[in-house]
Amino acid sequence: MDQFERPELLCPAGDRERLEAAVLYGADAVYLGGKEFGMRSAPANFDGDELAEAVSFCHSRGVRVHLTCNTLPRNDELPRLPAFLETAESAGVDALIIADLGVLRAAQTYAPHVDIHMSTQAGTVNYATANAFHDLGVKRVVMAREVSLDDIAEIRAKTPKTLELECFVHGAMCMSFSGRCLLSNYLADRDANRGECAQPCRWKYKLTEERRPGQSFEITEEPSGTFIMNSQDMCMIEHIPELLAAGVDSFKIEGRAKSAFYVAAVTNAYRIAIDGYRKNPSPAYQPEPWIVEETKKISYRDYCTGFYFGPPSDDAHIYYDGIYIRNWDVMADVKSCDGNTLTVTQRNRFFEGDTFEVLTPGRKPFSIRADELYNADGERIAVAPNPMAEIRILVRDGLPADLPEGSILRMPVRSN
Repeated sequence: MDQFERPELLCPAGDRERLEAAVLYGADAVYLGGKEFGMRSAPANFDGDELAEAVSFCHSRGVRVHLTCNTLPRNDELPRLPAFLETAESAGVDALIIADLGVLRAAQTYAPHVDIHMSTQAGTVNYATANAFHDLGVKRVVMAREVSLDDIAEIRAKTPKTLELECFVHGAMCMSFSGRCLLSNYLADRDANRGECAQPCRWKYKLTEERRPGQSFEITEEPSGTFIMNSQDMCMIEHIPELLAAGVDSFKIEGRAKSAFYVAAVTNAYRIAIDGYRKNPSPAYQPEPWIVEETKKISYRDYCTGFYFGPPSDDAHIYYDGIYIRNWDVMADVKSCDGNTLTVTQRNRFFEGDTFEVLTPGRKPFSIRADELYNADGERIAVAPNPMAEIRILVRDGLPADLPEGSILRMPVRSN
């Protein structure tokens, strides 16, 4: 690759807060959406001015910006597409993520200096399709999540080296092929293929029998219900050598609708793992256990490796009490550090005497104790009760002199 060192770490940015978290914690590139034509309508996304500011922020820090334009536009939307594409080029985005051939042609007309990446929504699973996209001017294809490492290796061997291959390595998976699902549209009148998925595959389902109206029956004996289409999350942090051996150029983390803490923690874990591999590029490389554990300190579903090592079988779905596992809470975001005093923005309630784990870019988390708390008026307090309040924390044992703004204080979820 002549543009970046493999693998590129590509991270989600649903809004400016998540964008800054991705950049601070080590993303090589971010992907984000505008106010339309993107497959995630729930996040705040970026209007034209915000997009230009985001690109400037990222480029000044050596980070590339990929803009999603991966819905399948209807006829009535097409007249708005040229202006959207021109705004993207004017803002300086590095690539457009596209799923539709008509949009591809429009991008080549209205944003001719922006690279085109073919979205996973296009469902690329073989080298013939990858080559066809390359012939159409596509710089990169985002592999369908249903492709194995062996198939990726064959695609890499039978496509030009100028065609980049991007793959999802972490995050939620869809039970439908490459997200081509009509459940949300049918059950909730929200079109999954236009960024509005209500995730009905995550709902609890029961059976009814036509001669027993009003009665419902559990499909299994789980008391919480049955998540019959509830895919596990993907986690490939322990398989960096295999991904690179197959020819993957860009490691993509799912999660534009996830929290800034999710973005920070997962980006940090993969950044440190990738850098560790670069220092020791061995087929047997494994990240240290604490790095893998970082992927379990966010809100997540049980992990699997998707289709990379073959079709999922017994562990393809999960059935347990609740959908997410969440064992840690974010307590505060660091605004500044001065000697033994942290100034933070509170997220959840905490108390004088609490012990926090500090998540900070590029290093192993460490613990501190909140020996004294003070509010914005300088008054000593026993508890920080108000989210978004400014709190000063005295740490008698001292703090690292280089603790940056954007570091995160977290704690295990309280039992009471």
